[in-house]
Amino acid sequence: MKNLVILLFTISALSCTNTSEDDLIDQIPIEDVVTYTNHVKPIIDTNCLTCHSNPPTNGTSLSLTTYSQVKSAVENNNLIGRISSQDPSFLMPFGGQRLPQNLIDLIIQWDDDGLNE
Repeated sequence: MKNLVILLFTISALSCTNTSEDDLIDQIPIEDVVTYTNHVKPIIDTNCLTCHSNPPTNGTSLSLTTYSQVKSAVENNNLIGRISSQDPSFLMPFGGQRLPQNLIDLIIQWDDDGLNE
């Protein structure tokens, strides 16, 4: 009987785990149009400015401190490709964990919406 109770407890404990990254990350509700100021800037400020500040540090040559710099990085420097990459040698933020997919999707949506300020 004791073994049965332990088995049932173990099964119920294991069934309460999250295996999906989406379950672990709060989803950001996307308004009608994604803008740099309201959506993208907070992502960049939190995850990118350690290296991509003004002046850039840690061997990077790209500053991402203004709307025009981030817009140019999307249009001309494959920013979305870099943050979306699964390749460890291209992973951004460098030396850290890849951005959560919902944040990458928000930046992609910003691009799709026309890179609005």
